[in-house]
Amino acid sequence: MGESNKHVSVLGLGRMGAALAEALLGAGHDVTVWNRSPLKAGPLLDRGARLAATPDEAAAADVVISCLSTYDIQRPVLEAASPKVLVNLTSGTPEQARETAKWAASAGIDYVDGVIMAVPQGIGTPGARILYSGQEPVFEAQRGVLEVLGEPVFLGGDAGLAALYDLALLGMMWSAMGGYLHALALVGTEGVTPEQFTPMASAWHAAVGGFLPGIGAQVGSGDYATDVSALDINAAGLALLVETSRAQGIGTDVPAALKELFDRAVAAGHGSHAIASVIEEIR
Repeated sequence: MGESNKHVSVLGLGRMGAALAEALLGAGHDVTVWNRSPLKAGPLLDRGARLAATPDEAAAADVVISCLSTYDIQRPVLEAASPKVLVNLTSGTPEQARETAKWAASAGIDYVDGVIMAVPQGIGTPGARILYSGQEPVFEAQRGVLEVLGEPVFLGGDAGLAALYDLALLGMMWSAMGGYLHALALVGTEGVTPEQFTPMASAWHAAVGGFLPGIGAQVGSGDYATDVSALDINAAGLALLVETSRAQGIGTDVPAALKELFDRAVAAGHGSHAIASVIEEIR
């Protein structure tokens, strides 16, 4: 069986697992699926997938992709399956990924950990990206399968790196969304609609993204000197945002948390430094 036509098993048929199996079927792979509730497999079986009665039966594939809801649910399933090659796409912490990698090594299982940076509808499209870490030779051997699911990006030999990147990037996303929702609530107190405000917010968000390389360079060098926008000025701006939010009758949860962090950094002596210096308080 060639690289373009492997036998792949998918464990877990939630929305994401089903999307992975769909993409593999569309690419011509021989797909076996397993799920605790077999009824979820119906649409995939209609497309040509085979249903495994047990995880062990699914493990006979060339490569097994696990996409279960949690590591606690996944572990007994994997122990029952004992696959030859395992690509773990179950979301969790870096430590959970490392523990699974150790278990896989002790069981003689080739292992790669991954996280999906896409929604189920995006799987198999050019915009989907999946981050991987762990055994690079295993990653390279399965690249043909992984490319079907989305752009595969290998981060390094530490199996926990993919989960670490995932949570770091999601943290940025959640922070940005929290800031946007606070902004909508703030301007909404004066009747400004999301439709009116969002074009300006999107353009501003893109401009802020352009600041990241410079901030990263300052963090990397540890040189926080600036003649552009010192931390104390920004801390004062956050105080105004909190005050105005309170006066407009909305919650201050989002800006108040940042204000407390910035104020601590100023108190620690970073008032004349760049915003990048706040990382010293986070650390």
